[in-house]
Amino acid sequence: MTSGTPVPDLSTELLELARATAEEAAVLVGAGRSRAAEQVDTKSSPVDVVTAVDTASEELIVRRLLEARPDDGVLGEEGASRTGTSGVRWVVDPIDGTVNFLYGLPAYAVSIAGEVDGRIEVGVVLNVGTGELFTAVRGRGSWLTAPGAAAMQLHGSSPASLEQTLVATGFGYRVEQRRAQGAVVAQLLPEVRDIRRWGCASLDLCAAAAGRVDAYYELDLKPWDHAAGALIAAEAGLVVTGTGGRPFAEPMAVAVADSVAEPLLALLDRLHAAG
Repeated sequence: MTSGTPVPDLSTELLELARATAEEAAVLVGAGRSRAAEQVDTKSSPVDVVTAVDTASEELIVRRLLEARPDDGVLGEEGASRTGTSGVRWVVDPIDGTVNFLYGLPAYAVSIAGEVDGRIEVGVVLNVGTGELFTAVRGRGSWLTAPGAAAMQLHGSSPASLEQTLVATGFGYRVEQRRAQGAVVAQLLPEVRDIRRWGCASLDLCAAAAGRVDAYYELDLKPWDHAAGALIAAEAGLVVTGTGGRPFAEPMAVAVADSVAEPLLALLDRLHAAG
């Protein structure tokens, strides 16, 4: 390296590795869509599914990350777990939205986050169904790159009132949990513009970052569900938090436009406390 060549900082290095790895995994996932239903197992409930493609995607992602950075740690949805020595840990969802993947609904994503000393610094979410790539580096904003288009910085939305707020959400896998969450949605619906449910937490968070919805909330997410998407939402200027003064995803994850954060958080807190 010559003296005039800039040395990339760690965040840039992690972003480029995560992006390249997600793009390679997306090719594998896309190629496996036609045979996705051939090998399907269940996890926490009969509707919580995992396919052979999920497993193959995670294996590819972990292999590529550790080939490039062998001292890093990894946490993956399908069982990858490794304690590294570098201070960097990768948080990986090889296919977020597996049910959508099974049905061919174009809302399933490869999600990769880079954590440095316990804090997420880099996030990449690639919607395999559409080719849209969402990225963020802490302190540098979040961006959307659509196929054939230049990267566009994301800034969320600014609804004028709770009544004009489009809210995305998701549901757990256990029957009792889904029943309770459905009851909350029934009470929330008359208070807001409408509800959307795509079945992919990482893309829900990116949709909020892109202003396609004004808010997103969900209970009991796992780190791989939100690690990349939450950073993308936060870097787009959204309020990313829990309810009742609790941290994000402990147990509720909320990403909401600043203009309606206070009333929505108060309403969600009240509805879930009542439930």
